[in-house]
Amino acid sequence: MGNDGGSIPDRRDLVKNKPKAEQADKANQLRARWFFCALSKRLLQEPVVACGLGKLYNKDAIIEYLLDKSAYGDGEKICGHIRSLKDVKTLQLTARSTPTPPSDALPSEIARFVCPLTVREMNGGQPFVYIQSCGCVFSQSGLRTVLGTRPPTRETSSSEENNGDSAGKDELEVCPNCATKFTRSSDILNINPPEEEEERMRVAMELRRSREPPKSKTKKRKAGVVGLVEEAAITSKKKKGSPAGHSPSPAPPLNPSASTASRALSNTLAVEAAKREANMSDAVKSLYRGKNDPPRKETFMTMGTFTRYA
Repeated sequence: MGNDGGSIPDRRDLVKNKPKAEQADKANQLRARWFFCALSKRLLQEPVVACGLGKLYNKDAIIEYLLDKSAYGDGEKICGHIRSLKDVKTLQLTARSTPTPPSDALPSEIARFVCPLTVREMNGGQPFVYIQSCGCVFSQSGLRTVLGTRPPTRETSSSEENNGDSAGKDELEVCPNCATKFTRSSDILNINPPEEEEERMRVAMELRRSREPPKSKTKKRKAGVVGLVEEAAITSKKKKGSPAGHSPSPAPPLNPSASTASRALSNTLAVEAAKREANMSDAVKSLYRGKNDPPRKETFMTMGTFTRYA
């Protein structure tokens, strides 16, 4: 029962300390960002796309999200900035060609893609980038080594130098994988960047979208105006072509065979109606009234009622 002198409670037994907050496993978080789709949480499978913030997605998951925004519960929170497939870029990934790892390794622990320049695994241990113009993926160190460590320069013409104007165009580089030209200052985007870099990329993305020209309906309006002008011109030509005081002759039927068929059908129906009237008895004929016959006097049976035979 206690309190009999047999045990002396310690402070650790009487006072309970505040439990420590649980911390997420950084290794699992890193693996989830580099090996799994950020939207569907499934393993990355080609075709793989990246958004302006450097997140990786399966292309089929993005298509499902664009077709039905409620397909994924947290879709708006994860990729609400994606408006259409134009906001993502299909990545040109280099598959791993090294020997197969041990069979006891899980698929989520094996890097499936590598850098084509340095053959480093794309597992989050090294920062990777992709070129927005072509979608090729490289390790940051490998691309920096190929392009050189010099800062991007600006091309200036002799007239600008004489005028003292230093504004010019950014230097164009060539992709070492597909030889596509790109701009170093704006076309190289980080994949799965840290939070500070992601915020900077978000600001740059919003600034780039604000510079896009608004979608206008000028083409549709021009087409409508052209159609009205053509109709007015045709009408004026018709009026000028007809002599004064004479109305234009009616246009011939569009389909002569159709009018001939309808005329033949009406003649056939008239012949059948005449045959029926010829075979009618006097009692049946008395129920019908011709168009030119005088109206009949109503009786107490038909007075105030409607009958088709009266």
